[in-house]
Formats: sequence, structure tokens, C-alpha cells
Amino acid sequence: MAKPIMAKATAVWLVDNTTMTFKQIADFVGMHELEVQGIADGDVAAGVKGFDPIANNQLTQEEIDAAVKDPLHKLQLKFNAAAQGEEKRRGPRYTPLSKRQDRPASILWLVKFHPELTDAQISKLIGTTKPTIQAIRERTHWNISNIQPIDPVALGLCKQSELDAAVQKAAAKKAAAGELMTDDERRKLVSTEQSLGMDTEPKIPTAIEGLETFTLGGTEDDTKEEEKIVDADSFFNLPKGGGEEEDDEDEI
Repeated sequence: MAKPIMAKATAVWLVDNTTMTFKQIADFVGMHELEVQGIADGDVAAGVKGFDPIANNQLTQEEIDAAVKDPLHKLQLKFNAAAQGEEKRRGPRYTPLSKRQDRPASILWLVKFHPELTDAQISKLIGTTKPTIQAIRERTHWNISNIQPIDPVALGLCKQSELDAAVQKAAAKKAAAGELMTDDERRKLVSTEQSLGMDTEPKIPTAIEGLETFTLGGTEDDTKEEEKIVDADSFFNLPKGGGEEEDDEDEI
């Protein structure tokens, strides 16, 4: 149910100017019954000036009279055509001050690993502006050389379910437009649970024909030739030849 504006001040006015029960007032303004009782005792909202809901077009006098006569009657906020749709309206996502410096790193991560996401989707996910996203896309951001891509989920800027939903929506839009996706993009579009359940892809190709005949030093023939080379000591233990006999004859 919609709640009145300035709920605590409205409760102060209702306590001071009506004989409704604490529960009726609490249900109308969205407070606890004990809080309303604390207002009546002077322990809560001390110094708060009452806010007249009748003068401010939130209640009618007939509605208040009906509530006073029947303790079980629930107050209904006065219909205001200008306020229709206000509850559904949402502004940009609020980001705490301590995490706002992490937004450029998250934008770079999303741009790098999920290029199918639009600027509007990224802005909605992590609560940033389109000029900032565009600057990072074009690498014209003032601090682009120091920004490292970091997963926004790991930084707490959005939930994994929200990121998955945005990626799936971008995939459906891309498929509807008839654009082709690479295998790597298709793998990124699966949910987190599906991705974790996938088999690990081999890092080294094993189906390349003839790969097993190569070694770190060269080909298989080169290895065989190296095996034929005798050890180093054999080069210094040369067999005695005619050279030594000629030296002996010179000495005689």
C-alpha cells in the first residue's frame, strides 16, 4: 500500500489531532505501533512539527471520521492522479561513496568481456553515466592507463543474477537482429550455474597431426643425431697413433 510523505510528521499530527488507535496510525504511516505510542508519550519524534495530511491532500476528513468511529477501519491514502506511476519510477542505481572509485574498472571489464551489452545496460547495472562508459570504450578516459578490468560482481556493484539477466537479454536482442555470434561469445552468454558445470577445455591442442614428432630441440631426426654423439671424455682420450712414435725417434 502507498505510504504518505513525511510519515513521522504525519503520525505526530494524527496523534495530536485525532483519537484513532495507535495501530491505525502505525498501519497508515508504515511505522511500528510502539513507535506511535512513543510519539504519544513524548519519547519519539520530540520536536517534530506535525504535518497535516488533510491540508496536503493525503487524507479526507471523511476518512479520518470513519477511522475514529471504527477502530478496525484502515485509513486509505487519498487518490492523486498526478502520483500514478511514481512507485514504479526508478532512478540510477545508488553506489556507495567507498565503491564509486571502482566503477571505471567494472566498466572496462564489462566492455572487454561483454561487448554485446549496451551503454544503457551497463549504466543500469553499476550506476554510472553514459559519457563515462563511452570514454572508457574509446579509451579517452583521463585515467585509462591505470584502470584494470575487475568483475563488478566481485566488487559488489551488482548481483550475478542481474549480470546474467542483462547478458541474456543482450543475446536475445542480438539474435533477433540477425547478427552472428562467435563461439566465445556464446560461451559467455550462459548462466553462472551452467558455466560452472561445463567441462574444462583443453589448453594444448592434441589433435594436430604430426605434433608428437617435434621436440624442444627440433625434429625427431635431430634427436637421433644427438644420441650418436659420444660423451665429452672421449674427445680427450684419443687413441695413441703414429704421432707419438715419431716423437720418440726424434728424441733418440
